[in-house]
Amino acid sequence: MRAKLRTLRASSRVAAHAHDWAQVSFSLTGVSRIVAGPMTCIVPPTRAVWIPAGTEHSVSVLRDADMLTLYLRETPDGQPHWQRCRVVEVSRLLAELVRQIARDDPALGARVSLPPAMPRRMRAMAELVNEELSQARSLPLGIHLPQDKRLRALCQALLDEPTRHDRLEAWAAEAGASPRTIARLFRDELGTSFQQWRQQVLLARALALAVEGRPMALIAAELGYASPSAFGAMVTRTVGMSPRRFFAPDARMT
Repeated sequence: MRAKLRTLRASSRVAAHAHDWAQVSFSLTGVSRIVAGPMTCIVPPTRAVWIPAGTEHSVSVLRDADMLTLYLRETPDGQPHWQRCRVVEVSRLLAELVRQIARDDPALGARVSLPPAMPRRMRAMAELVNEELSQARSLPLGIHLPQDKRLRALCQALLDEPTRHDRLEAWAAEAGASPRTIARLFRDELGTSFQQWRQQVLLARALALAVEGRPMALIAAELGYASPSAFGAMVTRTVGMSPRRFFAPDARMT
């Protein structure tokens, strides 16, 4: 287990790469976008992306960010869900443990196992990290991208400007396809509907705006919702928690 803390400026990018370690990537401050395998995620503080070993991934920084990356040779509890990319909540305890591992002697942080000779303090922190990860709540925030070139171009345009259209018909016309064809591609390629996929994009944009301190009423209006209550109902329905809990807690993990 090892960890690294980096300060990355807005608009900077870490090119696509892969390695033999699994990793957990999150921000103490700021916002980043991580593309891992078939999934893209907006990552504000209190959220992390789990990236299995061997998965190609890249990072784009949207707001100046202090990025923490935890590298693990083994999964926390051996469960199958660690074999795919996913988004999890980050507790203050987990954030501080990873930050302390990054601060400590690099020779200790680079160890690939926990042999008896490892200092007791380091062993205790690593074991507690595994416990916190195994208890971390998984969140339905990853936005999966299709392989079909036509649908992928539409999805990329929607990611860049999600409020340009609010109906499938307008996006389909822009892509030069019928609404029925686009709806079928969403089902076949992504296993979801257009509306459900777009809601994930809107949630990601809302997270980025919330980190900036925007009030919920302004976020709802900017994303095209008629009222904050309508936006709040979408958040609760999608992620299973209230907007107050989803957006407000621990906006900065410092």
